[in-house]
Amino acid sequence: MAHAQKQQAAGAVQSVDRAVSVLEILARDGEAGVTEIATELDVHKSTAFRLLGVLEHRGLVAQAKDRGKYYLGAGVLRLAGAAAVRLDISQEGVPVCREVADELGETVNLAVLDEDAAVNIMQARGTASVAAQNWLGRRTPLHATSSGKVLLAHQPPAARESLLARPLRRFTERTVTDAEALRADLDRVVERGYGVTVEELEPGLAAVAAPVRAHDGEVIAAISVSGPVYRLNPDRLAEVARRTAAAGTELSRRMGYGF
Repeated sequence: MAHAQKQQAAGAVQSVDRAVSVLEILARDGEAGVTEIATELDVHKSTAFRLLGVLEHRGLVAQAKDRGKYYLGAGVLRLAGAAAVRLDISQEGVPVCREVADELGETVNLAVLDEDAAVNIMQARGTASVAAQNWLGRRTPLHATSSGKVLLAHQPPAARESLLARPLRRFTERTVTDAEALRADLDRVVERGYGVTVEELEPGLAAVAAPVRAHDGEVIAAISVSGPVYRLNPDRLAEVARRTAAAGTELSRRMGYGF
């Protein structure tokens, strides 16, 4: 049984490798037929045809019906566009996050939506946050983080409701796990222009986040400031919220919004 499972896993890896090779061939040559691809991969035509069928189903390749040739599909552009946005926002976010971190002395993160989580793609630490934990690359829950709430609040209604329909995990006594309460919280995020969490993910941790928009107005990221509750107390949270919202506006401008 174990041997069969290993063979199956090896076959799956080989299929992925061949599929990537197909995409590379089409990227290099512009277009190619089944016979050409099969020859280059050194596989039977039926194998090449199956690979192309899967890639076509996912929109990664398309077929010119009049010539029988295959070429890269729009799905590749979608993936490339998503990667480009992350690269662009990471680069543009460096000076903005660094300035806020230096000014407030706290940890500043830039997060993007990744299915049902927020992923931190950039982090800058202020002087007061030297010993703070590293959030870079971490997937954090949408309902229990300030960045997550901002990203979720600006999703289409269907996407919002899809998450609200799931059980909401409790991380602390202050985590919002009631769908109606979270729905009201998300509405406030949109109205105020920023989201706040106080000890909803971890005891002693508070955070504020604001949206970052692309040129077309779509919210593509959230910029957040986090720190211990004894420093980010209710009085200071108001000041931090204003600064975070201003940083979100500045980064949105750098991404082409408002022009």
